[in-house]
Amino acid sequence: MTKKSGIDQDALIEMFSQASARQGEALRKAVSTATLKALQGRELTLQNVRNVLQSVTQAASAGAAQNPGSTADVQKLLEKAFDGMDGALLKAVEAHRTALQQFVSQGADLQQGPLKTAVANLEKMEEVFFSTVGKAIQDSAGPVQNAWAPVLNAMKLKGTDTGAQATATVEQLLDQAHSTLRDSRAMGLRTAQALLEGYSTLVSGVLIGMTEGLQQGSAEAPATGTRKR
Repeated sequence: MTKKSGIDQDALIEMFSQASARQGEALRKAVSTATLKALQGRELTLQNVRNVLQSVTQAASAGAAQNPGSTADVQKLLEKAFDGMDGALLKAVEAHRTALQQFVSQGADLQQGPLKTAVANLEKMEEVFFSTVGKAIQDSAGPVQNAWAPVLNAMKLKGTDTGAQATATVEQLLDQAHSTLRDSRAMGLRTAQALLEGYSTLVSGVLIGMTEGLQQGSAEAPATGTRKR
C-alpha cells in the first residue's frame, strides 16, 4: 500500500517485521531513503512533512508489531527508524537553507513579511518531527507503543540533528541578512512576496538537486565506511 504521502508502507512493514537488531543500520538507511524520496515528490511544506513522517512511523510500528525479536531488539529497530527520518529531515533543512540563502544574497529582510514565516517554519521542524511521530505512535498497539516510549523520550532529551541544524541555520541566516541590510539596499517586500509564492516548490527542487548530486558522487567515489549513529 502506497499512500498519498508517497511512502510504500508495505515494503517498510515487511522490512521491520523481518529485521534483526544486527540489520539496524541497513534499516536506518532504508527509512532515510524512503522518507527523502517522499519529501522530494511534493512541495516541502510543514503539512507535507507531517504526512510523510506519519506514514513512515505507522509503517515502522506495524512492522515492529510483527517482529519476533525481544522488546530490547524492537526498541533498537525503532531507534534506527527515528534516526532514518532525522537524516532525511536534515537534508530538508539544508534545502531550506540553500533556498533562503538566495533571498539573503539579494538583500531580503528575513524578519519581515512572508520570509519571516518561512524562517519560523524552519524553526518548527524539530517540533513537527516530535509531535507527528508522537501522534502516530498513539495509534499503535500496546506493546509497540510501549517500545516507542523510551525511544521518543531519549530523543527528546538528546535532541535531533534536524533541530540542531535548523537552529544554527536560522542564526547564521539572520546574522547575514542583518549585515546585508546594513551594507546594501534591501529587497522590496513586494518582490519577496512574489518569490515566496513558489518558495516550497523552490525548496523541493533544491532538495532533489542535492540528492542527485550526492547519488552521483557516491557512484563516482570509492566505497568508504559509513559512520554509525
